[in-house]
Amino acid sequence: MPVDVTLATAFVVGLLGSSHCLGMCGGIAGTLALGVPRRGAALLPYLLAFNTGRIASYAAAGALAGLAGAGFFGTLPAPGARIAAQAISGGFMVALGLYLGGWRGPLGAVERAGARLWRRIEPLGRRLLPLRHPGQALLLGLLWGWLPCGMVYAALAWALAAGGAGAGAALMASFGAGTLPMMLATGGAAQALGRGVRSPWLRRGAGTLVLALGAVSLALAAAALAGHGAAHEGAHVHAASGVDPVAPRP
Repeated sequence: MPVDVTLATAFVVGLLGSSHCLGMCGGIAGTLALGVPRRGAALLPYLLAFNTGRIASYAAAGALAGLAGAGFFGTLPAPGARIAAQAISGGFMVALGLYLGGWRGPLGAVERAGARLWRRIEPLGRRLLPLRHPGQALLLGLLWGWLPCGMVYAALAWALAAGGAGAGAALMASFGAGTLPMMLATGGAAQALGRGVRSPWLRRGAGTLVLALGAVSLALAAAALAGHGAAHEGAHVHAASGVDPVAPRP
């Protein structure tokens, strides 16, 4: 898949899943609003700083995942590496499609397990409150970006197949940017936007679309694997017969 298409897909995935982000991170955004002495435009620098830190943490995690994935895939032959990367991308899309559609899937279990870990991390963020300047909001966002979240974990699995640290960071940054409109909205705007994104028909439609993309990706990976296996078997047959398939015939 071309890089620009992958980044655009990551942005759309973040946007479609942002109602979940509002539920997970909206509480801290509300705390920011309550903790800032003034309202209105004075709140915007705090929200921007918080979300900058949050997306920076996503990008850092994506860089680590992309670096780990590149190290793993680098040990595989080129065709095998491409097939494995496509299979991982397809698996990510299937899991996320189930999640976005509101159907049972593996991400809910991952999220519940991560919630126990978060209870140990959350007190560190509370030490930064109340906020006195945007720098504190940036630090809080950097910490909040590591909030255990099934959707983020699925995106990180996608980043494993990105091809390197830079590509993994870019993918996660695009994903985080997709969640930004929901996280910047406050008050009535957030409620209206949340109702739209949480609409059952929209969630199921988005989930079905992502599921279909995942199924296509997995089918292409399976076809490539079958083709690679057939070519490999053909090479063995020619080697056993002593015939060079590329040698000129008399």
